[in-house]
Amino acid sequence: MSAQQTTDRPDVVPGATGDPIFRPLEFRNLTVKNRIFRSNISGKFDNEDGSLSQTRVNWEAMFAEGGVGTIVSSYVPVLMEGRIIAGYATIHDDDFIDAWRVVGDSVHRHNAKYIMQLSHSGRQMDLPGIHNQGRRTPSSTDRPESLHGFLCRRMTRADIRRTVDAFAQGARRARAAGLDGVELHGANGYLITQFLSSGINDRDDEYGGALPNRARFLLDIIHGIRREVGDDFHLQVKISAVDHNNVLPWERKGNTLAETIQVCRWCEIAGADAIHVSMGSLFPHPLNPPGDFDFPTIAATYDAMLYAGVNTLRNYLMFRYRALQPIFRWLWFRMKKGYPVEGVAADAAKAIREALSIPVICTGGFQDAALVRRLLSDGWFDGVSMARALIANPDLPKTWAAGSDQPERPCTFCNKCLLNAPKNPLGCYEPDRFDGDWARMVREIEKVYSTKPILRVPGVAVSSGGNIQ
Repeated sequence: MSAQQTTDRPDVVPGATGDPIFRPLEFRNLTVKNRIFRSNISGKFDNEDGSLSQTRVNWEAMFAEGGVGTIVSSYVPVLMEGRIIAGYATIHDDDFIDAWRVVGDSVHRHNAKYIMQLSHSGRQMDLPGIHNQGRRTPSSTDRPESLHGFLCRRMTRADIRRTVDAFAQGARRARAAGLDGVELHGANGYLITQFLSSGINDRDDEYGGALPNRARFLLDIIHGIRREVGDDFHLQVKISAVDHNNVLPWERKGNTLAETIQVCRWCEIAGADAIHVSMGSLFPHPLNPPGDFDFPTIAATYDAMLYAGVNTLRNYLMFRYRALQPIFRWLWFRMKKGYPVEGVAADAAKAIREALSIPVICTGGFQDAALVRRLLSDGWFDGVSMARALIANPDLPKTWAAGSDQPERPCTFCNKCLLNAPKNPLGCYEPDRFDGDWARMVREIEKVYSTKPILRVPGVAVSSGGNIQ
């Protein structure tokens, strides 16, 4: 039975105590007020040195005020070498602990929880910036990333030990900042995926080959975090249920659902408190985020990445010229066949949930409260995470609680928010949602960048440039 075929629950009153969407979710070390998670989504909010800005506070507080139970931070690198784009805040230095505390406090004011996503790009680095320009980034392999052709180098054992410790120290700093937990980004093609995936990892040592070896890096990180912060701090793992690594048909398919279920079992044994299910072995991926692919948008922004990989000029030509676009469209959309946009990972998350005793969160195009309510009621998983639907409507949880299954102006899943990311501020770029009023759309995008913040934690000192002191 597919996600769209689950039974109706006409007896449930939206927003009431019996509504599964708004029932508290209890983890081993954490209780959240509802089942709605703002998934990790990244924008250039912060500073070149990895420090945070007031814009970051405004951005996260906006969703907490909108009613989500939990915010999973955007991609937060544990090392400067692990950024995907400069301008993303990091957790590589103790000096940043106090600023992250401000972010957490801004979310806690709205009775929401804040989970920091600990990350490392590995070979999947969109814009290297000054810290990585001209250097190959560390990975499980020497083979370039397949879509963009990002160059990389195989990590030594010393590299692995240093990186494992960086994740553990990142968790320590998150706890010291008063945040509510951490999530390991083991999905979507980033460094942990590069070790897990049979389609990427070509090592012949104890970190490559058979599945237990490929999972060793992730499990080392979990053990390292538990040694550093103990057993009473929330730790969850985001993982791709199925790699679908063959976006380019000559690439290997990568991990299967059965292999991922086994990895999730090992994560639970090692001390993970929850699993966050996604899809795909690179980012973006045809199945993550699901939806459309707008060629005019990507043609206008992808040139920022031309120097980043050996395949980027090839891609740019396919995006830019109409005669070549059908080639990319076939490569991209052939993998979407048979998958819905909303609940794209639901079936896989259900299978993972059935194999575990810890909660499972599912991401992938959710926006319809009726569907989410049915899936939660029928026990497919324990919570849903969203990004694009909340960018379009940050108060979507309040809309659901008020009894509407869909917002008045729903997200169209056009993915223009994502495709603008290499150059432009993060936000909704679908003019039709603003009745074609471009100026209104821009004002909505820019509101979190105000030098007079609309959402500021009382008593926090802010410099004239808008940076947290």
